[in-house]
Parts: sequence; structure tokens; C-alpha cells
Amino acid sequence: MPALQDSIDAIRIAAAAADRMKATDIVAFDVTEPLAITDAMLIASASNERQVLAVAEEIEKDLYLKAGKRQPRSREGLTEGQWVLLDYGDFVIHVMHQESREYYRLERLWKDCPSIDLQLEHAGDEQKPTASSEA
Repeated sequence: MPALQDSIDAIRIAAAAADRMKATDIVAFDVTEPLAITDAMLIASASNERQVLAVAEEIEKDLYLKAGKRQPRSREGLTEGQWVLLDYGDFVIHVMHQESREYYRLERLWKDCPSIDLQLEHAGDEQKPTASSEA
């Protein structure tokens, strides 16, 4: 279980970075059992293409600086603007344009996975992240 806890700790750092960049929705899932592809997955939605890239860059920076110099083993979608996928091996971070979220094919799998309580501060904002899979 220590590996999963390390993943969750890193996911919380990534979620805080996404929250700072005003991501519109932030949800993390423990996907160990249902998907068996990784330990955890963070999904952050953004309202426009520029914000998608800004959220992804902030997450990557914070995970490097605050989570033991973690670097993704692969990056996809950095030139697209509609989505960015950062694969850290034991967890995956997906930042996507809010409008494309409803079309994302893995969404139906995430909704059956247990969500992780991110406990975000929301500096200067009272809005809480949702734990649902709704866009």
C-alpha cells in the first residue's frame, strides 16, 4: 500500500496545482482494481485550450519541485490544446477541455472507481471540487 499512498500524495500536489490554475473540475480516482492500469488517475477540466496547457504545465512543475523531482515518462497532446495526458507510471494525469470531457471514452469507467478525497484549500474561492464524473 505504500506505493499507492505515494501516488495519492503526488496526486494531491497535482490537484492543488490544477486548483491554483482555476481548473473547472478536479477529480481523482483509485483505479487499481477496476482498470488495473495504474494506481490513481487525476482528471482536471479547463474552460479553454490555453488553460488546458497552463494547468498541465503547472502540475508538471509542482510534481517536479514538490514530489521528489517526479517527471512524466510520457506526455501526449501538448500541441493539441484540447487535452494533455501526463503518464507518471504509477498514476496518470489527464487535463482536458471542459467541452470535450463528455465525449471522452474512459469517462464511463472512471465513474465506477472510488474517488479520492483531495481536500483542496481553494485559496480565495469557496467553490469545492466535485467528486462526480459529470462535466
